[in-house]
Amino acid sequence: MITTVIADGKKEYEFIDYLKKRAQSSDKNVIPVVSEILENVRENGDAAVRGYTVKFDGKAPDHTEITADEIDSLIASCDSAYLDTIKKAAANIADFHQRQVQQSWLTTKSNGVMMGQRVRGLRRVGIYVPGGTAAYPSSVLMNAIPAKIAGVQEIVMCTPPQKDGTANPNIIAAAKLAGVDRIFLMGGAQAVAALAYGTETVPKVDKIVGPGNIFVATAKKLLYGVVDIDMIAGPSEILIVADKTANPKFLAADLMSQAEHDRLASSILLTDSPELAEQTKAELARQAATLEREEIIHSSLDNFGAIIVCSDLSQVIDFANELAPEHLEVCCANPMEYVGKLDNAGSVFLGNYSPEPLGDYFAGPNHVLPTGGTARFFSPLSVDSFVKKSSFIYYTEEALRADAEDIIRFADTEGLTAHANSIKVRFD
Repeated sequence: MITTVIADGKKEYEFIDYLKKRAQSSDKNVIPVVSEILENVRENGDAAVRGYTVKFDGKAPDHTEITADEIDSLIASCDSAYLDTIKKAAANIADFHQRQVQQSWLTTKSNGVMMGQRVRGLRRVGIYVPGGTAAYPSSVLMNAIPAKIAGVQEIVMCTPPQKDGTANPNIIAAAKLAGVDRIFLMGGAQAVAALAYGTETVPKVDKIVGPGNIFVATAKKLLYGVVDIDMIAGPSEILIVADKTANPKFLAADLMSQAEHDRLASSILLTDSPELAEQTKAELARQAATLEREEIIHSSLDNFGAIIVCSDLSQVIDFANELAPEHLEVCCANPMEYVGKLDNAGSVFLGNYSPEPLGDYFAGPNHVLPTGGTARFFSPLSVDSFVKKSSFIYYTEEALRADAEDIIRFADTEGLTAHANSIKVRFD
């Protein structure tokens, strides 16, 4: 069962170190396997992708790109209530991300100088969406909608075929709703390689986003530089900050909502109430027995979960910032009091009625979040993730003449005489 730690300035930080090792560890055997896949796809294109699809997914589809008629047929097989739900979620996600849009700008000075910044969407973005038992239509919405709002010209999605060689209808419905332009039935590291290098049928993209298993994550990491990527996502994690007013039933349920993701997922409760800690521990045992993924939940909680009892809420907040979690819930009497104090978190959920699944699916903020402590310096996926910016400068002859001496001095100081000469020749 989940470990209880009494914070003493040492034990809780030992636990952080333990978690970081888990997040940073990777199977060294994966890298050579993925490297071979990437090279094969780069050299042999569609034939290599098809071979891996048969090997890993059981059956290759008759054709990898899904046609418009096939898309419509798949959507027709979806539950109508599900379609209504994803439309509502998509509207919330779009509303939130529309507010992130930045405009190009231009400024002029009295001496005739003009300068500014041009902001525009990337030309083509690839989205990877897991299939099979890990089919997450919500990831389609969270990745594609900000890209569309950013002005990305073309969105290409890859998702593995099901065992019978067909696409998951719920994923396809989400893709069409979110504005995905082309959909290919392929998965794993081979799909990531196809997006990065391009094949006879799959166009080469500028950036690849979306979750996946260790082979997908490793492929993205190895291909960074060939293309841009969103992030290297580690196991899912939740940290809950709670005072004595919190409901242990809610806390236990929310801890398990992350624990069910993966045996490596981390669920942590920080509180200044020993009584709440014991009550939550009892609720975990009671509720886990009613859930389908009980075995995974127990494994996650036993190995990477903890209830940490601190001396006061000030210590709780300090430790939360040190841990820098992916998801951070604040279940306190006055949660808004802590908004300005919680500096390191991917997404913050305030109050007893803002559980983490609300953000996963529906509220609007993005659920693609930094993990493994990287929230100290990294931000959630956003519209900014899909744009590029260029600056521009226009100087008149008179304006450059006025600044020439300073520029030449700078260049000479750095020993770059050709830089200095570029200015001098204009006024010799």
